[in-house]
Amino acid sequence: MKKNSFNFTNQEVAKLLRAVAAAYEIKKANRFKIMAYDRAATAIEQATTEIKDLWEENKLDSLPAIGPNLSKHLTELFQKGKVKHFQKVLSGLPPAMFEFLLIPGIGPKTAFKLCQELKIKKRETALKELKKAVKSGKLKNIAGFGEQSAQKILKALSEYGRTEKRLLLPVAFSRAEAILNYLKLQPLVIKAETLGSLRRHCATVGDIDIAVASKDKKAVIDWFIRYPKWLKIIEAGENKARALLSGNIQVDLMVERPAAFGSLLQHFTGSKQHNIALREIALKKGLSLSEHGIKKKQSHQRQSYETEEGFYQALGMVWIPPELRENYGEIELAQKNQLPKLVELKEIKGDLHLHSDFNIETSHDIGTSSLAEIYQKGEKLGYEYLALSEHNPSLNFHSNSEIIDLIKRKKEYIDQFLYSKEKERKNRVKKIFIFNSLEIDIRPDGKRAISDEALDLLDFAIVSVHSSFRLNRQKMTQRVLRALDHPKVKILGHPTGRKLLKREGYELDWEKIFEFCLKNHKYLEINAWPDRLDLPDFLIREAVKVGVKLVVTTDSHSVEDMELIRYGVWTARRGWATKADILNTLSYNELSLKIKT
Repeated sequence: MKKNSFNFTNQEVAKLLRAVAAAYEIKKANRFKIMAYDRAATAIEQATTEIKDLWEENKLDSLPAIGPNLSKHLTELFQKGKVKHFQKVLSGLPPAMFEFLLIPGIGPKTAFKLCQELKIKKRETALKELKKAVKSGKLKNIAGFGEQSAQKILKALSEYGRTEKRLLLPVAFSRAEAILNYLKLQPLVIKAETLGSLRRHCATVGDIDIAVASKDKKAVIDWFIRYPKWLKIIEAGENKARALLSGNIQVDLMVERPAAFGSLLQHFTGSKQHNIALREIALKKGLSLSEHGIKKKQSHQRQSYETEEGFYQALGMVWIPPELRENYGEIELAQKNQLPKLVELKEIKGDLHLHSDFNIETSHDIGTSSLAEIYQKGEKLGYEYLALSEHNPSLNFHSNSEIIDLIKRKKEYIDQFLYSKEKERKNRVKKIFIFNSLEIDIRPDGKRAISDEALDLLDFAIVSVHSSFRLNRQKMTQRVLRALDHPKVKILGHPTGRKLLKREGYELDWEKIFEFCLKNHKYLEINAWPDRLDLPDFLIREAVKVGVKLVVTTDSHSVEDMELIRYGVWTARRGWATKADILNTLSYNELSLKIKT
């Protein structure tokens, strides 16, 4: 740690940057400045490394969203504990406003209006005062608010209280992965695995739990507590230890002898419902289950298991992948040896939702990586195809003819790039195909944000909702179906619009959506972006049941983001998806027949 520096977690820095972005919005600053701070906050929030560590290693520029100016501000923050420029931007605004921004569904303008109308100023009591005001009916006196708004705010306050201490899956996994890699440096560690919701790859995770197999428990515990990233060691016993990472992320370690490791792994991986169902099966067989193994009730003899496969086999079933252990029918299928063969990361042949730095002149954020960089990353990932799917050009600043011209220029850009790659390509180098696509806004009335004439120039399009999330179920369904109703539109992007730990998704009539997709050959995205993981696993299960095909994408805005694909695959697995359910497991020739026609 640099001398006399201040410690701020990723969450604290992201919260500060969002406050600055909100202040800029209220003060009507340049929208690109607002977007830059929002984007930086998101990048830091979802970073797999602590931003303070990157600063200490002079690697702030490794996050694409952090430019020279913001880097200087962050340096000032870590050196002095505050930033003079930020204080100036935030001045004159009620502190309570920035607390309201933490509530899912409340944006800067709404937060500011609530503070003004309800005369709430203090940050420390802001949420308590807001809840009291809503319950007393004061919101009805504010223009633009009614009973429905009041109920949504109360629900959002409740959700915030439940989710504020949870972690996004990619954040939790990256922290756990670093600890696992460290543990495996100890020669006495035979095996090391995550446990619980993290091993089941749930979208959000509480604490991090890790299991280790070793013949020397003390040596492993000693090695664990010497991990250099700990904020605090809470306890260290004979076979267990607990410590805190920055951000108050709790990590629990359990060490078991190799002969019983499978029993421990099974016991602490399955959901509560999964394990209860297993215990009921065991009871009928005169057995009892624990983390130590399986005990026969009559003889009191306990059998330990080195592997999970052996444990499940003893109960009369095949091994169940961790992602399925939720008691949704997996146990019955395991007893019949009829579990689906879940899709695997190695089966993904391309990414169909990538934002490059080609300036399509959108009102949204553009990517930071060039086509050359994206192509090179695609080669490393072994892909056959990629799709440049930037946000559509801004409607406010372009005529239809200008939008058409931009799409044509992008097509020429791709063709010229592929021509140059073809000239330098040797026979042994595999060719990657590039689709010319766009992610097109679905407007509140269901119209697409570009004309049909412009749409026809694309290989295919993704349509997504980026605004007006509060329409009722019927209107939102009509909106989405109208946007999908064009031959070039193939994919519904992040289909529920949810932002994990921030806002719930909008409501759709999924029976109608599924029916339309099946009839018209449309596909639903499983967006691997950390705070989306959308389509959610429970809806993936429903889609798979009726035969709707899915696409796993990263929604990448930089080449580093392309690695996020594994989180989309894990979410697909939680939804019982097989290779046959995922469109981008197809070869280029097979995919082209489906997506370009």
